Amino acid sequence: MPQLNPITVVIPCHNEAGAIADLVAETFGALGPVCAEILVVDDGSTDGTAAALLRQFPDDPRLRLIRHGRCWGQSSAIRTGVRAATTAWIATLDGDGQNPPDQILTLIARLEQADAARVGLVQGQRRDRQDAGSRRLASVLANRIRNYCLHDTVADSGCGLKLFRRDAWLGLPFFNHIHRFTPAMMQREGWLVLVSPVTHRPRIAGASKYTNFRRAMVGIVDLAGAAWLIMRAGVPSTTLEGPGAANGES
Repeated sequence: MPQLNPITVVIPCHNEAGAIADLVAETFGALGPVCAEILVVDDGSTDGTAAALLRQFPDDPRLRLIRHGRCWGQSSAIRTGVRAATTAWIATLDGDGQNPPDQILTLIARLEQADAARVGLVQGQRRDRQDAGSRRLASVLANRIRNYCLHDTVADSGCGLKLFRRDAWLGLPFFNHIHRFTPAMMQREGWLVLVSPVTHRPRIAGASKYTNFRRAMVGIVDLAGAAWLIMRAGVPSTTLEGPGAANGES
């Protein structure tokens, strides 16, 4: 099993009463001691998501449930979880159960193959994506357009399976839907972004919260905003002083 200090798993969810409790149980089972805590952020659910979770986990100290009074969106839910986390590294996965939790170990293994001090994010990339053909096609087109505009070299930035530094994520300029642009924003701040293939599975309960039309409409605005942020970035170089300064600029 990959070795890493225990991590926090953040699971944003909205109206996932049919999936969330089993997903949390599977995550604990798959990660074991690698998982210090799971933070489920219930983003204004109206279907009893929180109640379903608490019925199965009434007093597990490793589980923390945070509830939004209304739906603020996936990026805001992730932000709430990241801010509440107590570990240096955080993994995220979608609350619908389509991201297998054991793939977090794959992300950790990918991190340990690299110079971890330089890495801000390990981004999952779904293989054999188990979604409708129209949704897969829309995702491919959106990713190609995003790559052309932002040059982030990531083929599937919308995959919910991510492993990242808490301090690096909190240093990013926050905006709604940043979860789709996390690789580009990490690169904007000078962090190395790694990609790791991960598996994917069909949804077994609930319904998708997005449509292709809605994704396209918000995506145009988000892409323009992300491109502006990257254009206006100014990550300064630093100079070491004192012992070890002979290597010069870092």
